[in-house]
Amino acid sequence: MNDKEKAAAAVEALEKEYPEAICSLVYTEPLQLLIATRLAAQCTDKRVNMVTPALFERFQTVEDFAQADVSEVEDYIHSCGFYRTKARDIVAMCKMLCDQYNGSVPDTIEQLIKLPGVGRKTANLVVGDIFGKPAVVVDTHCIRLTSRLGFHNIKDPVKIEKILRELLPSEKSNDFCHRLVLHGRAVCDARNPKCEQCCMKNFCDYFHNKENSK
Repeated sequence: MNDKEKAAAAVEALEKEYPEAICSLVYTEPLQLLIATRLAAQCTDKRVNMVTPALFERFQTVEDFAQADVSEVEDYIHSCGFYRTKARDIVAMCKMLCDQYNGSVPDTIEQLIKLPGVGRKTANLVVGDIFGKPAVVVDTHCIRLTSRLGFHNIKDPVKIEKILRELLPSEKSNDFCHRLVLHGRAVCDARNPKCEQCCMKNFCDYFHNKENSK
């Protein structure tokens, strides 16, 4: 089985295991997803979802955020970690959205990564979930699982994104990444993966290497 065939098998296995490929961040419009994803850096989605309701109640529009006092935003997101940097980025990105994009979240990765605090992971999530474009969200789960499957042995998210874009069907890549997160949490844990329960063990390099070493 070559990598292209393995990728197709992984897509199929995860589709059966997790029919609903949903983003675990709660949002109702594009700006909320953009901000929630920035908050999720080095923080759990569960924690972000606890913080954002009050934040989005206080600041309801891009103009509200653009005009916000950074210290007040800090107070709302304090428990997310790195709150000073995140608050500064959120206010700055909203100012840029108002100044350069008429207050709207842009629909291309190239435009999104120009925003303060927005990297390719966030940009891919937004263009995939909001605008329905092919996207590859390379987070820690994606890096770990695709490495264990045998698609690469690197840590560079940009290089991994390029590899996966070449292997995955473009129309399924975004949902595939969501399913990797679900599978990473439920089965393919970083420290104690439940390999015997895994729907991909038949073609997983990590599992076969572990079995052969017994």
